[in-house]
Amino acid sequence: MTEWQALTSLAADLAREAGSLALQQRQAVVGDVTTKSSSTDIVTAADQAAEALITDGLKHHRPDDAIVGEEGTAAEGTTGVTWFIDPIDGTTNFYYGLPGWVVSIAAVDETGTAAAAVYDPIADVLYSASRDGGAFGNGTRMHVRTATASLDQALIATGFSYLPDQRRRQAEILLDVVPNVRDIRRSGAAAKDLCLVAVGVYDAYYEAGLNRWDLAAGWLIAVESGARVEFLTPETADRRLLLAAPPHLFEPLAELLDRAGAPLDP
Repeated sequence: MTEWQALTSLAADLAREAGSLALQQRQAVVGDVTTKSSSTDIVTAADQAAEALITDGLKHHRPDDAIVGEEGTAAEGTTGVTWFIDPIDGTTNFYYGLPGWVVSIAAVDETGTAAAAVYDPIADVLYSASRDGGAFGNGTRMHVRTATASLDQALIATGFSYLPDQRRRQAEILLDVVPNVRDIRRSGAAAKDLCLVAVGVYDAYYEAGLNRWDLAAGWLIAVESGARVEFLTPETADRRLLLAAPPHLFEPLAELLDRAGAPLDP
């Protein structure tokens, strides 16, 4: 087992434990809710409990690594490895009792994500990948969809900001995108969207303004399944636009998004 495979195994174990904890706590904690960036951007006690479980596990097994968690965990490290944690990606789904929320854990070094696990507790599916080791769903090798010949036949996923002005702009962009593709889906969890590209459920996925904990794990899983995953905007952009797609659909979709004005998304 390589170092990255070992880290993937650790991430997978912790993701399963955190997902099971959140699932068990859901009925008890949905009334204990606060907000973050806006009144629609919620965080529950289960988010915080799941992050604490993951953080404690990492500190036990990898005490010298750095940790960055969505719910505030920040620990410095000395190994060059940083763990990015999203304890419940899709908290709105979680709060309303909808499927689609996941636990996302990634180990990142100076060249990018090296190990990743995304666990869907409702479907009981563990998505995982290690650098140059392939991507897997419950142990089965995953590949992006290659049967979709052209963009007009493609099912595209996206996501929206929690800030009203940005949501309005994203809706305007969809007016140009929808007539040129088969259809649009919005699940509400970036990590799962990237995994669904990896397993070939979606043809592609784009979204602006994601944080490292939103995308670090799903990025590697999609890449290791054969997807092309890149930002369409420079590092200096306030809200970078991410696109994940099979190589033959990447450029056509990037051009469509450019014509729609998506890279100018505020």
